[in-house]
Amino acid sequence: MTGDLPRRVVFLLASVLVLAALAFASVCVGAGRAGPGAAWEALTAYAGTDEHVIVRDIRVPRTILAVFVGAALGTSGALIQTLTRNPLAEPGILGVNAGAGFAITLGAAAGFAASPSARLALALAGAGIAMLIVYGVGRTFPLRLVLAGVALTFVLSGLSMALRLAYPDALDRFRFWSVGALAGRERLSLELPLLAIGLALAGALVAARPLGGLALGEHVAQALGARVARIRFAALALFTVLAGASTAVAGPIAFVGLMVPHLARRAAGGSVPWLMAYTMVLGPVLLVASDIGSRLLLPTGEVPVALVTAFVGAPALIWVVRRYGAVAL
Repeated sequence: MTGDLPRRVVFLLASVLVLAALAFASVCVGAGRAGPGAAWEALTAYAGTDEHVIVRDIRVPRTILAVFVGAALGTSGALIQTLTRNPLAEPGILGVNAGAGFAITLGAAAGFAASPSARLALALAGAGIAMLIVYGVGRTFPLRLVLAGVALTFVLSGLSMALRLAYPDALDRFRFWSVGALAGRERLSLELPLLAIGLALAGALVAARPLGGLALGEHVAQALGARVARIRFAALALFTVLAGASTAVAGPIAFVGLMVPHLARRAAGGSVPWLMAYTMVLGPVLLVASDIGSRLLLPTGEVPVALVTAFVGAPALIWVVRRYGAVAL
């Protein structure tokens, strides 16, 4: 185990360097003429020019948002996969994103979603209720957990669509939010959701070691003296905050929570604390890279980042199913 420490540290540092390079690329790419030179000047010698304003007021907040949302989605996937010992578990597949989205849509129709704090509260409530339903139905059977999540996702997505069709005027300004994207979100008030994500990420690091004992099985964890009910509640609460807060600010973005833990697990070598640390870096790497791709795919406009992650995530889902198979589920 001690011999693995240098390798793990090197991998983490290399991932941080990749993230830093992608973050700088993110502030250099997009609409307008602000290239790498103007981006560097805007960061080091701000002069208030149009190019500097684009970089400081649009691209930098968008990149910060991508880092936080990517870390939230990746870590939430690692939490729920470790807790349920289900390789297919992630917020999008388990219906948690759909629950947060439906709650915000319902709140918008009722006139309760005007402020960022209200949207965050609605998203957390919707995500929590969806998680309780899905986990209550399928906690003892991994395949049932996935099927319950997929079924709930379709039901809530259909209800959200029905509400948007029934109340087009009230929901017109939330229409852009129904597809997960980062474009335009930099103009929103992000302090409260990002604070919630930051606190939940810190909580995930604290809960990682006891969660590692629970990953060995409830009976083994109880034999080792672990408080299983408390650990399970903490993991579900952190998962709900991470998934709900990220959905509140960026809309439903699927597959990040599925792919990132699988990318990190081999390097973590069975260590849940290292798994959490890796997902907090690799999640932003994946989402920032996808966001850069969303700006470059079309010459006439942008593609929502959720479509890019879905394009990459669908083959990843097939790979996970082929590798683990129905027997493992």
